[in-house]
Amino acid sequence: MTIRLTSLAALCALIPATLLAPASAHAQGSPGTAPAAPAIDFSGLIFGNYSVRTDSAARAATGGKNPNQFTIDRVYLTFRMPAGDRASIRATTDIFQNASDGYYGGWTVRLKYGYLQYEALRDIAGKPGFNLLGRIGMLHTVTIDHVEQFWPRYITNTAVERLGFFPSSDLGVAAQLSLPGKWGELYGTVTNGPGYTAPENDRFKDVALRATITPFAKHDGFLKTFAISPWIYDGKTKSRFANGGAGQLAPITDPLRRDRWGIFAGVRDPRLTLGAHYAQRTESYEYGGNTAAAPRIVSDTSGTLVSAFAVARPFAWKSGTNTSRLGAVLRFDRFKPRNALAGTQQFVVAGLQFEPTTRTALALDFQQMTPRDFAGAAPIVATRTWYLHWSASF
Repeated sequence: MTIRLTSLAALCALIPATLLAPASAHAQGSPGTAPAAPAIDFSGLIFGNYSVRTDSAARAATGGKNPNQFTIDRVYLTFRMPAGDRASIRATTDIFQNASDGYYGGWTVRLKYGYLQYEALRDIAGKPGFNLLGRIGMLHTVTIDHVEQFWPRYITNTAVERLGFFPSSDLGVAAQLSLPGKWGELYGTVTNGPGYTAPENDRFKDVALRATITPFAKHDGFLKTFAISPWIYDGKTKSRFANGGAGQLAPITDPLRRDRWGIFAGVRDPRLTLGAHYAQRTESYEYGGNTAAAPRIVSDTSGTLVSAFAVARPFAWKSGTNTSRLGAVLRFDRFKPRNALAGTQQFVVAGLQFEPTTRTALALDFQQMTPRDFAGAAPIVATRTWYLHWSASF
């Protein structure tokens, strides 16, 4: 539900009145008339869980007992306001539990999204829906938010975000071109690279582009929401020898590769939501000390991700109403960190979902991470966890 606050008094409770006051008295209307405050949209999302770990590594750390805990995963509070003709702003806070013992181990607030949006062109060449808009600030990256339209984020992150391909938001600029005839959209970004959880740390920028095609959007039926979305992410990071140093041959000013690409396809019918994602990433690694005795060597390593999921509501098919409070969730991720070497990480989610209302959800689910066929020590520890997830939007 979106709440519209239109009184100046309510706005003053949320943000300083000085930000809302007109720049001069010319826009005040007739003398003695209270200034009209711009409308503000306020919405939010909160989700958390109760978890019990049953894997051997967790039990070993607690004397053979199963560690368990209640937690709040996220609280997102979103404010949207117009900023003049065709312009608007969005600010979304991310309230989370800080894991850093050096700062504060409780819940804290950071910015998830904060950008200015301008609708540059509408109905280009007289074609309805053919629109162009631009954004600047902390904004959505190229594909994670898109996949979250299909996958229930409150249960766990999308595969690309969970495996650290890139963050879900970052500082930069973006453009979105909506295609006429409901054919989809193009979305491109130029961002710093580290994401919303870290400051910029080099001079390089990451460039990304996603094309989403919705060929059946004008038709009714199961495939109405079908979308296929190829994307590419051209990233760069600085060398650890960028600043030179004693004994080094010379500073290394060339960037290291941090490239990703993939394709996602999905459909989100109320009775059955399906999604499949294939992605690859390439990283450059440095070896040696950049000295005459130990020259710098650069090696590229690629990895491959395959992810598929389904959210089914079988009783919706039976009733013929397209609505059902009970559903099932199933997901499988397979990630090969290095294509040239043996070993994969497998991640499974399976559970039942219940929606008491249209804006709340509960899920009893099982999640397991398993390393497979690594020649040496596995890069991850096998985990097995039971969850009771909950979510509410408002």
